[in-house]
Order: sequence, then C-alpha cells, then structure tokens
Amino acid sequence: MSTAKVAFGMKTTLGGRKGDYVARLGVFFAIAALTVGIAGCGCNQPPSQNLEIWTWYDLDAVRHNLGGNHRLMNDLDSAAPGYADLASPAANAGMGWEPIGTFDPHDSAKAFAGVFDGQGYVIKDLFIYRPEEDYVGLFGCGGREGFIRRAVINNVGLTAANVTGRTFVGVLAGLNIAAVTNCYSNGNVTGESSVGGLVGTNWRTVGSTYSSANVAGGSAAGGLAGANSGTVSNSYSIGNVIGERMVGGLVGANEGTVSDSYSAGSVTGQPWLVGGLIGSWSPPGSSKRSFVSNSFWDTQTSGQPDSFGATGKTTAEMKRITTFSGAAWNITTVAPGERNPVYTWNIVDGQTYPFLSWQPVS
Repeated sequence: MSTAKVAFGMKTTLGGRKGDYVARLGVFFAIAALTVGIAGCGCNQPPSQNLEIWTWYDLDAVRHNLGGNHRLMNDLDSAAPGYADLASPAANAGMGWEPIGTFDPHDSAKAFAGVFDGQGYVIKDLFIYRPEEDYVGLFGCGGREGFIRRAVINNVGLTAANVTGRTFVGVLAGLNIAAVTNCYSNGNVTGESSVGGLVGTNWRTVGSTYSSANVAGGSAAGGLAGANSGTVSNSYSIGNVIGERMVGGLVGANEGTVSDSYSAGSVTGQPWLVGGLIGSWSPPGSSKRSFVSNSFWDTQTSGQPDSFGATGKTTAEMKRITTFSGAAWNITTVAPGERNPVYTWNIVDGQTYPFLSWQPVS
C-alpha cells in the first residue's frame, strides 16, 4: 500500500475516529515534506533543451527536458498534430496522456524542475485514464523541493480535460512543488485521494488561479486542490466537488495557508470533515498549522453552512464588491466584458462573482 493510501485512508471505515484520521494526515505531510527535501538536495541536473511547443509531440518532448525553459506557442486541441497518438482516449492503449515527470523519493531527477510558460494559450481535450497510477495530471510532479532552481508553471489554461488517477490527481499537476501562477482548468477529475480541480496536492505556491473542473474523490477532494500544505492565494473554484471526507469547495485538506480566495461550487460529502471552502485543517499539536484569511464561500450554491476558517456569504453577497473590498482585497468594479489589469480582482458589481483581471473574457 502506498504512503498516500495509508495517510488518506480512502477505504478505511473510521466511524468516530476522525481526530485520529486528521492527525495521520498531519504526520503524512510532515514526513512527505522531509522526504522531498532530502531527495532534492545535492542533485545535479543534466543539461536540457529549451523547447518551443507547437504540437502535442513538442509537449511530449518536455518529459525528456525536465529542467529546460519551455514555451507554448499556440493552442493545442484534438485537431493538433500528435493528439491521437499521445493525448486522446485511444492513445497509449486507452490510458491517454502520460504525465510529465513523477515523484520518486529516491530520485528527484524524475520530477519536472524547469519553467513552463503557456503564454496565455490553452491546452484543450487532454485525456488521461490511469486509475491505478499516482501523480496524475498534465504534470505528474511539477517541481523539486530543496533544488537550487525551483520549477515555474504559469500562464496556461487547460480546458475540456478528462483526468482519472488514483492518488495525487489534478488537471495541471498531481503533486505541485512548483510556483504556479495565472493558470486555470475545467473538465472532470476523478481519483481516490488528493484530488483537485487544478492540482491534486500543493506543497509550494498556487496563486492567481481558478478552476471550474468537477471533482470526484474519496478523501482530500477540493475544487482547486485536494490537499494543501503550501500557499494558495488570490484563487477561486466554481466546479462541483463530491467526496467522502476532507472535502472542500476550494481545498479538501488544508495544512498550509489560504488567503484572498473563494469557492462557489456544490460540495457533497460525509456529515463531518466537509466544508464550503475548506474540508479540514490541521489539528492542534500537529506539525503544521492552517491559516485561512480573507476568504469566502457561497453558502447557497455549495449547500454547506460551515467551513474551516472562512466566511460564508449568500449568492447576492458574493456578487457585491463590498464583501471583498471590506476584506482588503485588491479589487475594483468594471463594466460587463471589461477588465482592469491594475487590480488583481475585478467584479461587475451585483452581477458576477469576483474574477481575476487577467482571465479571458467569456
């Protein structure tokens, strides 16, 4: 049984031992962080090419250049060269896309450690069906903790994705140890534990991101991240989340920091360890403590009256700038279809939820 399965215990009947269960999650985070740090120390990265990505074949070549600076040069979809061979439901004997990089505690060189700049382009129609595999997403493991050069993934959208894995499952990355910014996702994500709309588990930073992906998981399921022991900021999720325990609209299991963020999707799970924004957070006495600030969830659309460390608002309140400006968000009102990039957040007052000023006009 994998470490992740022991920690998250997806198929374990816990009954009233929820405190025990959450404590085990904290132990997992502590051990995992230490393991990655040790694995990343002192490794010499082999020389890598810097790639311009025009086709799915080019994107596939990133796995052979895990330390390079790579740029997406156009949108990729089911009509782009290489899709049928590499990322379609027929590719790789029905398993679809093979994730780029993976986590190996004995060999950190297997993880992505470079820069991936999407330049605002979109990767569409990504298909992955690997229900017996861990670290599943466009990137299996993005980033190496303890490495001198930290990984960066930014400025990319992933739309109409269909991703299935076992543990550590997300559209962008199964396990994130990179700096992720200005990224978004939609589609469907399914797994057993650590399942998120954008990343399965975050160990570093996720900022200025959003997801409308629908998430189905067992334990640690979240609209943006299944589990977080890093930092999530200026982000939101509006996809529906279904799980068993540690289920949240934004983050399922939180042992890190969440700030200036919100969620508005439906959240469904067991009667405990389920929340509108955060499903569970680290208990007293654990190795790390959760911090949630200036964050909100929609009590009506989520169907959840409670959440760890966040403030619940009605749908009408979630569409008023005063809700967010009163919490010192960097936000301003705009007219429908407009953007004001001077501010992190924009809102059409009384009509829309807050949205990031860089995101595409729909």
